[in-house]
Amino acid sequence: MKSERRTQYEIYWEILVFCKTPRSFTSITHRCNLNSKTGQDYIGFLLSRRYLSEVDEEGTTVYRSTDNASEYLALFNQLYRALFDSVPGFSL
Repeated sequence: MKSERRTQYEIYWEILVFCKTPRSFTSITHRCNLNSKTGQDYIGFLLSRRYLSEVDEEGTTVYRSTDNASEYLALFNQLYRALFDSVPGFSL
């Protein structure tokens, strides 16, 4: 049985799926239920892997999933289905 606590990989998946549409830092942390420090860590990691990009939209920094993230999302979905016989269904 799957525990209720999310793994870092599930959180990466949530952020990347949520950011298919450009999102602000605040909207990411609120929607993915992260505090500011944790959100900075996760977003920083995804930026370093080039799974997220920073975009300036009218003076506001937003984050968008990149094409590089597609492979991670596909592999994560495949692994999740194999382990739990279902698709990921987090808070999105």
